[in-house]
Amino acid sequence: MTDDTAALLARVEADEAEVVLPRFDVTDAWALGTRMHEAAAALGLPIVIGITLGEARVFHTALPGSSADNDGWLDRKTRVARRYGRSSWGVGLSFQSVGGDFDLHGRLDTTLYAAHGGVFPITIQGVGVVGTVGVSGLPQADDHAFVVEHLRAWLADTARADH
Repeated sequence: MTDDTAALLARVEADEAEVVLPRFDVTDAWALGTRMHEAAAALGLPIVIGITLGEARVFHTALPGSSADNDGWLDRKTRVARRYGRSSWGVGLSFQSVGGDFDLHGRLDTTLYAAHGGVFPITIQGVGVVGTVGVSGLPQADDHAFVVEHLRAWLADTARADH
């Protein structure tokens, strides 16, 4: 494992440990997805955004410049996050950290699964993973960072509202 991979994996694992929500439902999904859409539109990002709860897609939007290919990537990364219960990038980095390659060693159909950055689990404190929030259209580190930034802001707003 390279130092770069180790550092990235440590950062992603810290993201996964930190972003645990007190609650999240369909109404929250709409509000978070709408905020993410507005932020992406303001920045001119050519992404698709998707939020799932269980197996249900509860929010989806596509911004100008995105394409059906981005939807395909989002679906494949979502399957990885759902299957492993962690971020799609974290899964890919975990394979790399032991000298592996998800596409070669994951034993999953790569037309259905992609361990690239951009989809993050929705983890509820005391419950576990209940869904995913993700984007596709940017380089994987940027996809991941965009999602985590918005989940951290959502968590902070939720904490303020609870007090």
